[in-house]
Amino acid sequence: MDQASQVREKIDIVALISEYITLKKMGRNFTAVCPFHQENTPSFVVSPERQIWHCFGCGKGGDAFTFLMEYENLEFIEALRILAKKVGVTLKTTGSSYSAGKKDAIYQLNNLAAEYYNYVLTRHNVGKAALTYLTEKRGLNEKLIKTFNIGYSPINGEDLTKFLIGKKKFTQQALLEAGLSFQKGSRAFDFFRGRIMFPLSDHRGNIVGFSGRNMSEEDFGPKYINTRDTLVYHKGSMFFGLNIAKDEIKKVGSTIVMEGEFDVISAYKEGVGNAVALKGTALTEDQALLLSRFAPKVALCFDSDDAGISAMKRSIPVLERRGLTITVITLSGKDPDEEIKSNPLAFKKAIKNEREIYDFLISKLVGENDLSTGIGKKKVTDEILPLISLIQNEVVKEHYLKKLSESIDTSQDALEKQIERKGTKEEKDVIDKTLKGDRRQMLEEYLLSLIIQAVTPAEMLTTAHDVLTQYNFSLPSVGKIFAKLVLAYQKNEKFDLKNVSIVLTQELLPTFDKCFLVPLPKFENEEKYKEEIIKVSKDLRIFYLKDRISEISAKLKKENKDEEVENLRNQISEITTQLSS
Repeated sequence: MDQASQVREKIDIVALISEYITLKKMGRNFTAVCPFHQENTPSFVVSPERQIWHCFGCGKGGDAFTFLMEYENLEFIEALRILAKKVGVTLKTTGSSYSAGKKDAIYQLNNLAAEYYNYVLTRHNVGKAALTYLTEKRGLNEKLIKTFNIGYSPINGEDLTKFLIGKKKFTQQALLEAGLSFQKGSRAFDFFRGRIMFPLSDHRGNIVGFSGRNMSEEDFGPKYINTRDTLVYHKGSMFFGLNIAKDEIKKVGSTIVMEGEFDVISAYKEGVGNAVALKGTALTEDQALLLSRFAPKVALCFDSDDAGISAMKRSIPVLERRGLTITVITLSGKDPDEEIKSNPLAFKKAIKNEREIYDFLISKLVGENDLSTGIGKKKVTDEILPLISLIQNEVVKEHYLKKLSESIDTSQDALEKQIERKGTKEEKDVIDKTLKGDRRQMLEEYLLSLIIQAVTPAEMLTTAHDVLTQYNFSLPSVGKIFAKLVLAYQKNEKFDLKNVSIVLTQELLPTFDKCFLVPLPKFENEEKYKEEIIKVSKDLRIFYLKDRISEISAKLKKENKDEEVENLRNQISEITTQLSS
């Protein structure tokens, strides 16, 4: 048995998945709301018997490895290491299958780069000006610099590259892949130059990239430069400070989302340890999903200017789709960092007085528009109604519709009609897509589910097979599995489904797993269960017979010989008789 199989045999998939999402016992399986797509009704099913999972909403599924890879965005080797450690399997260090991948090399390079940048800032003459800027102008101390591992990139432009290639023996290509260097001609140069360096770590503590900030508005280039997208870093999928804040976030049940690194550091300095910073202008789907894993509430603390308000509004849809409670921390100043420094007590008070985001927006819009005019009311509803319509909880949605109707002196019924009228084409397309489906294919999967989930699968297989003689499955995967089940039964009277699933090819396993986990109706007894098998089998045979009639009719139109025509007509007559019976 290879090491991956050893780990797979030892891991308890229910215990593993329970570390990430809440599972609820449902018969012999467990169910949950899927963490990989937005849904209200649980369609995520886990089987402790077969150690597999499948979501009937988004179609994803697999074993413990695939869950961890999907949830944490890992490669197989990374998932294997984590699970091996959990179950006490020591992995071999030799062999190409377990050799360190490119991700590991990037993590190693980034760690060395972070150490280098920090050394330059804190212990080298080149970083003295930057250190003075941080301590005297930004109010940072040695402890904060160490906690957030802040550094400085020399302006020279080649120092880090020479250090990593010359002393640490990394290749130029490795530095390019990590985003630490760029190529000009045949030479490589430092990507970051003359900037305050903030390491960006994922929630597991791996340094995935950097954010470099200018010290002065007069400095060359944009205020912030981030690592370009690499194998491990994607700007829209992470936060600055999450690796430091995650434990406090879990403890208090809320994440404060801010815009800049200095905002987070200043908050941390004042004892507020559950703050993180965006790496962009608004939250993305990936970031919202990440936040939902740590706490049920998000408090937005953005700049109070138009750009900050705009970013706040753009963040609402992605947070709502994850079912997160959204609040706003309102500050009197434009920049949270400056406000925290000038009045830390006011900042802490603002956290305690956080407001529901819809309360904040309704109040703001009502105050900015003339509600004595129809145009004023239209401006308010055009801004806020699309956001209220996104609220997942119907009770909360009704609460804010009522509040809005009272605030602008308009009936709640009128607001609801306006929301209904504004229903987007995208939403209709999603509904249409959900409702559409091939009935024959659905019945084929349902029949397979009935057979492999039965108490007596061999008996149910025989019952279905007797009805479906010469039947051609429209779903090749179901047809192949059905044929393998029949063959296994003919060879082995005991008919062990576990052994059958082991010999299935990789292309067939997802279909088998899906059908093994699909929730079935409850039947009064075994006889009723068998009746359902017969009914579904007959329905499928009708599809098959109708297909045969169509095929023969097509041949009949092309046939000229009287004898063959008569033969084809007799076949149609015979099939029609079968259909009527």
